[in-house]
Amino acid sequence: MTLPAPPLAPYASRPEESRGRLHPEPESASRTAFQRDRDRIVHSTAFRRLQYKTQVFVYHEGDHYRTRLTHSLEVAQIARSVSRALGLNEDLAEALALAHDLGHTPFGHAGEDALAAVMRDYGGFGHNDQTLRILTRLERRYAGFDGLNLTWETLEGTVKHNGPLASPSGTIAEYVARHDLELATWPAAEAQVAAMADDIAYNNHDIDDGLRAGLFAVKDLAEVPLAGPVLHDVAARHPGIDEPRLVHEAIRRLIDRMASDLAAESRRRLAAARVKSAGEIRALGAPVVGFSDALAGEAKGLRAFLFERMYRHYRVNRMASKARRIVQELFRLLLAEPECLPTEWRLAAAGAGTPATARLVVDYIAGMTDRFALDEHRRLYDRYAPT
Repeated sequence: MTLPAPPLAPYASRPEESRGRLHPEPESASRTAFQRDRDRIVHSTAFRRLQYKTQVFVYHEGDHYRTRLTHSLEVAQIARSVSRALGLNEDLAEALALAHDLGHTPFGHAGEDALAAVMRDYGGFGHNDQTLRILTRLERRYAGFDGLNLTWETLEGTVKHNGPLASPSGTIAEYVARHDLELATWPAAEAQVAAMADDIAYNNHDIDDGLRAGLFAVKDLAEVPLAGPVLHDVAARHPGIDEPRLVHEAIRRLIDRMASDLAAESRRRLAAARVKSAGEIRALGAPVVGFSDALAGEAKGLRAFLFERMYRHYRVNRMASKARRIVQELFRLLLAEPECLPTEWRLAAAGAGTPATARLVVDYIAGMTDRFALDEHRRLYDRYAPT
C-alpha cells in the first residue's frame, strides 16, 4: 500500500501558486502543473537518449555501468525521499532531478570539454545552457510552441540548481530576457534538494562502478572517509559476506546516511531561517539545503579519493582522450562541410564556418548518444563504412 503524501510545509512550492508558463495553457483536471512538467520530461526525446549517454565509461564497455538515464532515475528517487522528509513538493523535485542532465553530451565530461573548446570562438558551450536549449527550443513536439513549455519553477530550478548565476550568456541570457528566472537568487528548496541528491547519487554509484571496473579494490577504501567505516561495519556485522553483497550493502547504507544527514541539517537550517514561503527561501541569499559540516568534510575526502583513483585513472584518461578527438573531429568536419549533415539539419545550416552553423552543429553533436557518435564518426571518416 502506498502511503499518502504528507502535507506540504509552508515553504514548499505549490503548483497552484506557480508563476505559469511562457506560453499559457489550460490546466489539467487530473495532474498538477509540476506533474505535467515531470511527464513532459520523461516523454521527451532528450530523456530517452540518456539511456546511451554515459557518466564515466563509454556505453559499450559494460552493460552494468551507470548511464545518464539510470543516474537521473537514482537522483529522482533520492530527491523525492528527501523532499518528503522536509515537507517539500516531491513532484517538482522529481521533475528537476529528471531534467538536470538533459544537456549533457555523449561521452560525459570529455564530450562537454571537447565542445567547450571548439565553441570558444562561437559563443561557448555548457551543459546547463544546453539543457535550457532543449527544454525551450530543441524539443519540437507540440503544436503551439517549441520546447516543452515547462513552468517557471521547473525552468528556474533547472537553470539555478547549483545556485545563482552572476553572468549568464547564451541561451540562458536570451531566455531570461523574455521570461525572467531571477538568476541572482537561490532557487526554491526543491531545486536545492535535487542538486544535493545528484551529489549523493554520483558519489556512491561511482564507487560501485569504479569497483566493477577494477580501477580500485574494496581494500583501497578502508581508510577513505565515509566509505571505509561503513564497509568495516558491514563486514563486522556479516562475517564471511561475499564481496558483491558487501559492496551493495555498504552503498545502500552510505546513501541512507548521506540522505539522512541532508534531511536533518536542512531541517535545522529551515527552522533557524523561519521561512514561511518558497519566496522567502529565494530571498535568503544562502542555501537552506545542505550537509552538516562533519559530513561535508567526509564527502570531500571521498571525492578526493575518487578523483585520484577513478577520474584520473589512465584507462579513463585514454577513453576521455579518444572521446574528445571523436567529438572535435565531428565538429570540424560538419562545420566546414554542413552539406554532410542529415537533411533536416542541412536545410537549417547558414553556411560553412558561420557562428549560426557552429551552434547548429553543436546542437546536433550534443544530442548524440555515445553509440550514435561512434557510428557517425565511422561513417564520416572510415572510407569503407557505409554512409
